[in-house]
Amino acid sequence: MGFNIIGQDVVDAPPPPTPTGDRRLVAPFLPASPEETRARGWDAVDVVFVTGDAYVDHPSFAMAVLGRVLEARGYRVGILAQPDWRAPDAFRAFGKPRLAFCVSAGNLDSMLNHYTAHKRPRRDDAYSPGARAGLRPDKPTLQYTQRCRQAWPEVPVIVGGMEASMRRLAHYDYWSDTVKRSIQLDAKADLLVYGAGERPLLEILARLRAGEDVRSIRDVRGTVYALGASEAAELLGARESAPSGVRELAAPLHGFAALELAPFDLIRADKPAFARVQHAFHREQNPHNARALVQRHGDQAVVQNPPQPALTTTEMDWLHGLPYNKLPHPCYGQQRIPAYEMVRFSIQVMRGCFGGCTFCAITEHQGKTIQSRSEASILREVEDLQRVPGYTGVVSDLGGPTANMFRLQCGAPETEKVCRRHSCVHPTICTKLVVDQGPVTDLMRRARHAPGVKKVLIGSGVRMDLADDAYIRELAAHHVGGHLKVAPEHVDEETLARMKKPGVDVFVQFKQKFDAASRAAGKEQYLVPYFVSSHPGCDMDGAIALANFLKEGNFRPEQVQDFIPTPMTPATCMWFTGIDPLTLRAVYVERDGQKKKQQKALMQYWRPENHGLVKDALRGAGRADLLGTHRTALVEEYQRMGWQPPRDKGKFHGRPKRKTHPGARG
Repeated sequence: MGFNIIGQDVVDAPPPPTPTGDRRLVAPFLPASPEETRARGWDAVDVVFVTGDAYVDHPSFAMAVLGRVLEARGYRVGILAQPDWRAPDAFRAFGKPRLAFCVSAGNLDSMLNHYTAHKRPRRDDAYSPGARAGLRPDKPTLQYTQRCRQAWPEVPVIVGGMEASMRRLAHYDYWSDTVKRSIQLDAKADLLVYGAGERPLLEILARLRAGEDVRSIRDVRGTVYALGASEAAELLGARESAPSGVRELAAPLHGFAALELAPFDLIRADKPAFARVQHAFHREQNPHNARALVQRHGDQAVVQNPPQPALTTTEMDWLHGLPYNKLPHPCYGQQRIPAYEMVRFSIQVMRGCFGGCTFCAITEHQGKTIQSRSEASILREVEDLQRVPGYTGVVSDLGGPTANMFRLQCGAPETEKVCRRHSCVHPTICTKLVVDQGPVTDLMRRARHAPGVKKVLIGSGVRMDLADDAYIRELAAHHVGGHLKVAPEHVDEETLARMKKPGVDVFVQFKQKFDAASRAAGKEQYLVPYFVSSHPGCDMDGAIALANFLKEGNFRPEQVQDFIPTPMTPATCMWFTGIDPLTLRAVYVERDGQKKKQQKALMQYWRPENHGLVKDALRGAGRADLLGTHRTALVEEYQRMGWQPPRDKGKFHGRPKRKTHPGARG
């Protein structure tokens, strides 16, 4: 199973003391300043974590998890959160690290964090104190690494996090509308860790502590490293011989079978070659059979080793049992950190996702295998929430990427070892997938009866095609706070196929069962569906079909999302190339800015400020039959209901005479 993240020294150690009173007395924050390291009596630190997020000691924040893991293994760790990147001075604050700098942009890709789908700067940052924007640069992985080099040139630099993970090979960057090189080359880091970093980081640091040169560490799963010009030429031969698609290398590379991908210089100009590379990339995600991937970038090359194996339940329990404060660092005072507020009283029960939604990076980042904690570990953390300031007995979530994938797994281990299927649930649920909602239903039941608990909510996404009747009844009766967010994403068949999402009938059936279960429990509850506009595969006819569905079901989503292409997802490949990398077939892509606005406006057709866009969309699509005051019309009918047209463009002054619920009514 690879490198053990727990370690015998930790296994044999006595259990931590039972927390009492103020949690900060039990689990001191990792040092976030030189003063805090001196207070511990340290003359130096082994590792400095540099992060673009505020320092929150909560297991939903990667720096907290990795920092606590290293602390448990005996490393001295400093946290440099949101440093001034304009000069190297801040990067010298802890002195020279004995082993390495570990750099991450934060929990999100920085460009997604900074810009909207229309490439406009966002006014806030959910991962910063006071939600202040501007506390990190665009692509901080590059800036931070450069400053680490300037501060201490001889100290190894390891980059990781979502930004580095999903830019690890040549990739399309939506915000610059160009194909970019591997961030490993642009950052000039010694190693890149992709996916969850506990195993690879511990192995790397153990070898550095033993005196090994970082340049010789090339056989660690879950890492990417660069080859210089001479090494690339020796391995791959002349540049002219590079493939236009994918070819297998004759000899293993550091013990791994390897594929050479079409080079950067080719795929940035040849969209079919780009799609073939993405096809190969998405087929090499299974740790049991994945091969190393080699891609030439000019005279250099990058090598991606196969992914790390999934964590075991024992490892997941150990990791979540570390002494997190569950609080932001005291240096932020009373400043709110919105991302922390969302997860403050939540419990993460699992990792990974086998859904394979093409617009989502979770499968490529956390893997397909569901990595679940034990029920005992989860219930201990539920009880421990009583020690978190502000806790009132309401657990905000028992979840992860998908709440009801807890404990789900492949029922055919030998088949799983050779499987290259991107999704276990699309186009149909795999017959070898054990779809048992019993464990998660029982967990919910036991959690709400835990000491000090008044209510347990489910805030993570629910996979509707996996939910059985017993789960829906339990959910509706006890675990919904009036509204349940679900993500059908769309209703158009072509769009859903490109998303790898189930048909709209799954949503309709789930809604019927949820409504019936809510009535049986004597509760008035609503589904709040989440939809996306302008996803690859969706033309104006598909957008109009969605608007009609919303009208017929009396759904009025208050928040809708225009598709944002994020690096290295299949949907982003479709957006750039017009080719589905999973089938290598052509896909319709709407790139016209005005039509994208029309598609988004159709999802909120009832708003007066959207009427102009909706009318233009309907007339352009030859659907004038949906204009007027008749029952099936999308616009103008609301003039009969008391809507007043806006007096100023973009402003809404009228109010409806009839109240409508922001959720769903069937």
